Amino acid sequence: MDSVVRRQTLADLLHRTAKRFPDKPGLICGATSWTFAEFDAVVDRVAAGLAQQGIAHGSRVAVLARNSHAFAALRFALARLGSVLVPINFMLKADEVAYILRHAQAQMLATDSGLAELARAAAQQDTAVKQLVWLPSEEPTQPVEGMLSFDELARTQGEPPPMALGSNDLAQIVYTSGTESMPKGAMLTHDAIIWQYASCAVDASIAQGDVMLHALPLYHCAQLDVFLGPAVYVGATSIVTAKPTPDNLLPLLQKWGISSFFAPPTVWISLLRSPLFDQTELSKLRKGYYGASIMPVEVLRELARRLPQVGFWNLYGQTEIAPLATMLGPEEQLTKPGSCGRAVLNVETRVVDDRMQDVRPGEVGEIVHRSPHLMLGYFNDEERTRTAFEGGWFHSGDLATIDAEGYITVVDRKKDMIKTGGENVASREVEEMIYRIAAVSEVAVIGVPHPRWVEAVVAVIVRKPGQELSEQQILDHCGAHMAGFKAPKAVVFVDALPKNPSGKLLKRELRERHKGAFG
Repeated sequence: MDSVVRRQTLADLLHRTAKRFPDKPGLICGATSWTFAEFDAVVDRVAAGLAQQGIAHGSRVAVLARNSHAFAALRFALARLGSVLVPINFMLKADEVAYILRHAQAQMLATDSGLAELARAAAQQDTAVKQLVWLPSEEPTQPVEGMLSFDELARTQGEPPPMALGSNDLAQIVYTSGTESMPKGAMLTHDAIIWQYASCAVDASIAQGDVMLHALPLYHCAQLDVFLGPAVYVGATSIVTAKPTPDNLLPLLQKWGISSFFAPPTVWISLLRSPLFDQTELSKLRKGYYGASIMPVEVLRELARRLPQVGFWNLYGQTEIAPLATMLGPEEQLTKPGSCGRAVLNVETRVVDDRMQDVRPGEVGEIVHRSPHLMLGYFNDEERTRTAFEGGWFHSGDLATIDAEGYITVVDRKKDMIKTGGENVASREVEEMIYRIAAVSEVAVIGVPHPRWVEAVVAVIVRKPGQELSEQQILDHCGAHMAGFKAPKAVVFVDALPKNPSGKLLKRELRERHKGAFG
């Protein structure tokens, strides 16, 4: 029997949705609007054009671009050719991009006008890239000279060549942030990604009737594969933007009657603090998602108060699990505050000690997973793959507790635990305490070198606009409510905290910036 009869890959999902909902709005970005039938046809033509350029089964194609309709189409076009997507963080420097291009052995690099110079500089650094492709953006831009144009690909006549493609074929290599060492390339199959889509649809209630706003970078697996991919899978309408700022997001939420929106806590906080928030019509918004970092409990309570019609989901995971692992649903937000919930449909999760034994409720251990969502391993890195899967489970590197009902609460990344005076301090615990102070907009707690304590707890704080707050007030508040060794030894006030495009706080940058605070 021909394997295409039973095939279930990323190449098939959009095509099936287009057959079910041909005339329904599928994707809107700037002035571009595609029904699902139009979206599907564009993807076929782009795939055919790429095939004429030599892109075939197993070819690695990197994308260094901001969100756009073209990025979304390219993602599915590559799947139809059995090619491997390599999304790249556009905040990286040329040398860092070049490392990923070389490591992944990418032969093509797609970019946009704003990142074309960076793309060229990286591709020229002894990489295998033979062709650069220009992608149009959310705002009108002109093709870059010397690059193959997406628009030209989208005018290709004919269909993509038939492909012997299987569910266990490699679909993408997603590089981790490389905060502790060189980035690792997580290899994800079509099978892993689609099992993850099923978990998203069931446990995160992603549904055909949703109108979903995609604002965080599509190079990040959370926006790409927890939201855009499942939206296409079930037939939800997707609005794509490249600007995750309150001045852009709030008008879009109102204009399109957005019902479903994901953002990390930092972006939700920025929306709450915007002068536009109370002027924006948000009555259609029903589903709010957060992840990428921990939502402060006080901010969660503020969201519940100011957006009472919105149910919130906390989605937790990592790149290597495609990336969803656990979920805390709307009905649990205030009964299990701060928890990342329990394992989703297709995941088994434990919290274990160093001997791989389950910890008792309340004890700290490492989160480990088993799941069809999981990566095959790290590309060309057998040693780190072995370490990650030691003991027959995937090791997340996140420290957590688990309660008697199986709800998990992340304590910290292993690298973010602060060792001060022989005691371990979880930065999150101190941050939650500081968030109880009404004048605090954002806080990041870090450990910096100290001549006596080895590491000292330091709080870096952004005040709410127009609010007064002193270092002594912070120290007094923490000293009155937590053990002395946990309380900050110093407080630094800043205008903004450093973040990556996905909204994650860059604690490594803060540690570097303040490492000389105690001489």
